[in-house]
Amino acid sequence: MAFHVGLVRLSLLCVFLAKSVCAENVDTNDDNALKQKALNQKIHQAIVKFEQTNRKQWGFTVNRFENEEGDITESVEQFTPNADINKRWLLISANGEKATAKQQEKFLKAKRKQASKKKKKQKQTAGNNSYSIKLRELINQETLSYQSETSTHIQMSFQVTLSQFGDDTKGKLDGLLSYNKQNQFIEAITITNNAPFSPMFSASISELRLTFNFVQIDNAILFCEHALQMKGTFAYFVEIDEVSKDSYFDYQYQAFVE
Repeated sequence: MAFHVGLVRLSLLCVFLAKSVCAENVDTNDDNALKQKALNQKIHQAIVKFEQTNRKQWGFTVNRFENEEGDITESVEQFTPNADINKRWLLISANGEKATAKQQEKFLKAKRKQASKKKKKQKQTAGNNSYSIKLRELINQETLSYQSETSTHIQMSFQVTLSQFGDDTKGKLDGLLSYNKQNQFIEAITITNNAPFSPMFSASISELRLTFNFVQIDNAILFCEHALQMKGTFAYFVEIDEVSKDSYFDYQYQAFVE
């Protein structure tokens, strides 16, 4: 009889432990879900914060560097908010030398053409965002996943689909963002590929690394740096090996009526 009683007690204990473990797992899952929801809300608010910054009201200097298959070009450009498109941009130097009048003329012509295309695109999309990059399109918020955390930053991963690189990028681009906990903004984004992809016919990208770094000045979220590293082939035998980096500094606020 004692043997049977002991067996019943052991069975009841096992059932109790199993229920306790299940309850603990449910509680843990609920806690994780709440944490993930809170983090997603933080990222959403950070994206809105970025979108609300009108970059056109900030003057800045940008240092551009590009190395395309060994062909290196550098320039230092200055942007000043102004209603007159011809007074917004100034080419300070090109490839380490002071810009000539001819280079200035060519530079301004390219900027006017670029501004015209951008304005036309904004009318088509009924938008007025001063940034060409749209974080809510870049960051798939439904796929955000907590990765790690320090006393100052939270790291989260996400899936990326860049329309500029074509439909073949689906599932082949991984994103990682760094969220500044104190100032509540996205401080850095890194995008890399996990497999080769084809952005266009006869082109194949084997390596891609795209980075965006941001800085907060007052309540504005502004570019600090963005860089691109890309390798691959075009037309099956032409090598693609490109490195570019734009570094922004000397921001000055200057509101104007356009």
